[in-house]
Amino acid sequence: MIDKPPRRKRLNVSSRSIARVRPPKPGDDGRKTRFRPDAGSSFSSRRSSDAPPRWYYKGNRLKQLRAFCYTARLGTISRAAEALFLSQPSVSLQLAALEKELGTLLVDRSGRRTQLTPAGAALYELARPLVEGLENLDAEFRSRLQGLDAGELNIAAGASTIQYLLPALVQAYREKYPSVRLQLHNVTGRDGLALLRSDAVDFAIGSMLDVPNDLSYEPVYHFDPMLITPLDHPLANRRNVQLADLSPYGLILPPRRLTTFRLVDLIFQKRQVPYHVAIEVGGWDVIKQYVAMGLGISIVTGICLQPSDRLAVHNMREYFPQRSYGVVVRKGKYLSAHARAFVDLIKPNLFARRGYDESGHSER
Repeated sequence: MIDKPPRRKRLNVSSRSIARVRPPKPGDDGRKTRFRPDAGSSFSSRRSSDAPPRWYYKGNRLKQLRAFCYTARLGTISRAAEALFLSQPSVSLQLAALEKELGTLLVDRSGRRTQLTPAGAALYELARPLVEGLENLDAEFRSRLQGLDAGELNIAAGASTIQYLLPALVQAYREKYPSVRLQLHNVTGRDGLALLRSDAVDFAIGSMLDVPNDLSYEPVYHFDPMLITPLDHPLANRRNVQLADLSPYGLILPPRRLTTFRLVDLIFQKRQVPYHVAIEVGGWDVIKQYVAMGLGISIVTGICLQPSDRLAVHNMREYFPQRSYGVVVRKGKYLSAHARAFVDLIKPNLFARRGYDESGHSER
């Protein structure tokens, strides 16, 4: 029996596959090379060969700057990602792409909270108003079309500011812009700072002693420190009251966490004059009532005194500094038309004298 030769296997190669196979060219070692246009091509004419390379993530500078500004403002990449409704890796890639494209380190990520490098701080001051302006473009556009016939304004202020300083301003604003919804947030201290930094309010009105670097404070109103006593108190009719004259009498002061208590304590300690606190209680009206009842004396700010108060009053500016009240904004904050209209009632062009990024004296 004669053995048949083995049948050859047919290769199932289509004509399309064959068309993709080309013989190697001289010098071709099989490695992939990038497309390099000829010097005379239109692509080459649009971008010079000596232009710096572009490193970008999804190629959108605005996205990169938003990620950078939110990280700088909120202090961590995770919080920035949450505010931007992005994943943390996405924000990290945006930051890395921006740093590569600009050729410098912008954010120090070594600690628990991110810190801006000097280059990052410089970029933040440039990019922040651009990013916030674009983010508020829709609202500003609508307000310009509609005027101030609609919208909302949020203001943070302490109880004394709301009670004694704002009534006339609120009345004037409501008469001029009745369709704007006005919300006053009664907060003090850290709560007010948190609302400013999170952009939950447009601005704050109040008094500050120490202005954080990320806030700007413009004082407008100034009030003297006043000693109040009952009408029948031994100090009531004394012409010249000295600081030492207060030592025998118990003071009624706001809680020690507030600036008034700390300021009074500082002055007595600095002058080495003994004193004691009889009652700690919040609210100027409550303090005035307790003083009128003969439960003690107090140092208050002139903002809270009314002609109808049945109290003896002495000016203590010789010993205690004036208290200033004004407008507080986050540096670089974009003020809406509604906010600018209210600020102009307080003082026209209040922030035109200096930029948002300059520090100022302040107090609460």
